[in-house]
Amino acid sequence: QVQLVESGGGLVQAGGSLSLSCAASGRTFSSYTMGWFRQAPGKEREFVAARSRGGGSTYYADSVKGRFTISRDNAKNTLYLQMNSLKPEDTAVYYCAARIGLISFAGLRNTYEYDYWGQGTQVTVSS
Repeated sequence: QVQLVESGGGLVQAGGSLSLSCAASGRTFSSYTMGWFRQAPGKEREFVAARSRGGGSTYYADSVKGRFTISRDNAKNTLYLQMNSLKPEDTAVYYCAARIGLISFAGLRNTYEYDYWGQGTQVTVSS
Protein backbone atom coordinates (compact mmCIF):
# COMPACT_ATOMS: atom_id res chain seq x y z
CA GLN A 1 0.00 0.00 0.00
CA VAL A 2 1.25 3.47 -0.92
CA GLN A 3 0.00 6.60 0.78
CA LEU A 4 0.31 9.97 -0.90
CA VAL A 5 -0.17 13.29 0.87
CA GLU A 6 -0.22 16.56 -1.05
CA SER A 7 0.50 19.97 0.43
CA GLY A 8 1.25 23.50 -0.69
CA GLY A 9 -1.99 24.58 -2.28
CA GLY A 10 -3.55 27.96 -1.63
CA LEU A 11 -4.80 31.21 -3.09
CA VAL A 12 -2.59 33.23 -5.40
CA GLN A 13 -3.06 36.07 -7.83
CA ALA A 14 -2.69 35.56 -11.55
CA GLY A 15 0.96 35.66 -12.53
CA GLY A 16 2.05 34.33 -9.17
CA SER A 17 3.69 31.07 -8.17
CA LEU A 18 2.97 28.10 -5.94
CA SER A 19 4.90 24.99 -5.11
CA LEU A 20 3.14 21.71 -4.39
CA SER A 21 4.62 18.72 -2.62
CA CYS A 22 3.53 15.11 -2.45
CA ALA A 23 4.98 12.93 0.29
CA ALA A 24 4.87 9.21 -0.41
CA SER A 25 5.10 6.26 1.90
CA GLY A 26 6.89 3.07 0.97
CA ARG A 27 10.45 2.04 0.52
CA THR A 28 10.45 1.84 -3.25
CA PHE A 29 9.41 5.36 -4.20
CA SER A 30 12.15 5.48 -6.80
CA SER A 31 10.45 2.66 -8.70
CA TYR A 32 7.14 4.53 -9.06
CA THR A 33 6.18 6.62 -12.03
CA MET A 34 4.69 9.74 -10.48
CA GLY A 35 2.19 12.15 -11.91
CA TRP A 36 0.22 15.29 -11.16
CA PHE A 37 -3.39 15.67 -12.22
CA ARG A 38 -5.98 18.34 -11.57
CA GLN A 39 -9.74 18.61 -11.51
CA ALA A 40 -11.67 21.82 -11.83
CA PRO A 41 -15.33 22.07 -10.74
CA GLY A 42 -17.61 20.36 -13.22
CA LYS A 43 -14.73 18.99 -15.26
CA GLU A 44 -12.97 15.66 -15.57
CA ARG A 45 -9.66 15.04 -13.92
CA GLU A 46 -6.89 15.92 -16.34
CA PHE A 47 -3.20 15.19 -16.71
CA VAL A 48 -0.76 17.92 -15.73
CA ALA A 49 2.71 16.37 -15.59
CA ALA A 50 4.57 13.13 -14.96
CA ARG A 51 8.06 12.06 -14.04
CA SER A 52 9.57 8.70 -14.89
CA ARG A 53 10.66 6.19 -12.29
CA GLY A 54 14.31 7.12 -12.52
CA GLY A 55 13.44 10.77 -12.76
CA GLY A 56 15.19 11.26 -16.04
CA SER A 57 12.14 11.93 -18.18
CA THR A 58 9.39 14.47 -17.72
CA TYR A 59 6.11 14.98 -19.52
CA TYR A 60 3.73 17.92 -19.49
CA ALA A 61 0.30 18.84 -20.69
CA ASP A 62 0.48 21.49 -23.37
CA SER A 63 -1.48 23.87 -21.18
CA VAL A 64 1.26 23.99 -18.53
CA LYS A 65 4.39 23.46 -20.58
CA GLY A 66 6.94 26.18 -19.91
CA ARG A 67 5.17 27.29 -16.72
CA PHE A 68 5.16 24.20 -14.50
CA THR A 69 8.07 22.00 -13.48
CA ILE A 70 7.75 18.51 -12.04
CA SER A 71 10.60 17.12 -9.99
CA ARG A 72 11.21 14.38 -7.48
CA ASP A 73 13.59 13.70 -4.63
CA ASN A 74 13.82 9.93 -4.26
CA ALA A 75 15.84 10.23 -1.07
CA LYS A 76 12.96 12.14 0.53
CA ASN A 77 10.16 10.14 -1.12
CA THR A 78 8.73 13.41 -2.37
CA LEU A 79 7.29 14.67 -5.63
CA TYR A 80 7.09 18.39 -6.40
CA LEU A 81 5.26 20.66 -8.79
CA GLN A 82 6.56 24.19 -9.19
CA MET A 83 3.89 26.35 -10.78
CA ASN A 84 4.80 29.74 -12.21
CA SER A 85 2.88 32.34 -14.19
CA LEU A 86 -0.35 30.96 -12.84
CA LYS A 87 -3.60 31.70 -14.63
CA PRO A 88 -7.20 31.64 -13.38
CA GLU A 89 -7.78 28.57 -15.53
CA ASP A 90 -5.22 26.70 -13.41
CA THR A 91 -7.69 26.78 -10.54
CA ALA A 92 -8.42 23.18 -9.53
CA VAL A 93 -7.82 20.51 -6.97
CA TYR A 94 -4.39 19.05 -7.68
CA TYR A 95 -3.71 15.38 -7.09
CA CYS A 96 -0.52 13.37 -7.14
CA ALA A 97 -0.62 9.79 -8.33
CA ALA A 98 1.68 6.80 -8.32
CA ARG A 99 2.04 4.02 -10.82
CA ILE A 100 3.69 0.78 -9.71
CA GLY A 101 5.50 -0.84 -12.57
CA LEU A 102 5.93 0.02 -16.20
CA ILE A 103 3.68 2.45 -18.02
CA SER A 104 3.54 3.40 -21.65
CA PHE A 105 4.08 6.92 -22.90
CA ALA A 106 0.44 7.06 -23.93
CA GLY A 107 -0.65 5.76 -20.56
CA LEU A 108 1.02 8.54 -18.62
CA ARG A 109 -1.90 10.85 -19.28
CA ASN A 110 -4.64 8.41 -18.28
CA THR A 111 -6.01 8.43 -14.75
CA TYR A 112 -6.82 4.72 -14.86
CA GLU A 113 -3.16 3.85 -15.35
CA TYR A 114 -2.26 5.03 -11.86
CA ASP A 115 -2.58 2.80 -8.83
CA TYR A 116 -2.59 5.24 -5.90
CA TRP A 117 -3.88 8.77 -5.39
CA GLY A 118 -3.53 11.47 -2.81
CA GLN A 119 -6.45 13.36 -1.31
CA GLY A 120 -5.75 16.51 -3.33
CA THR A 121 -4.86 20.09 -2.54
CA GLN A 122 -6.81 23.14 -3.69
CA VAL A 123 -5.15 25.74 -5.89
CA THR A 124 -7.09 28.93 -6.56
CA VAL A 125 -5.80 31.61 -8.90
CA SER A 126 -7.60 34.93 -8.76
CA SER A 127 -7.72 37.33 -11.70
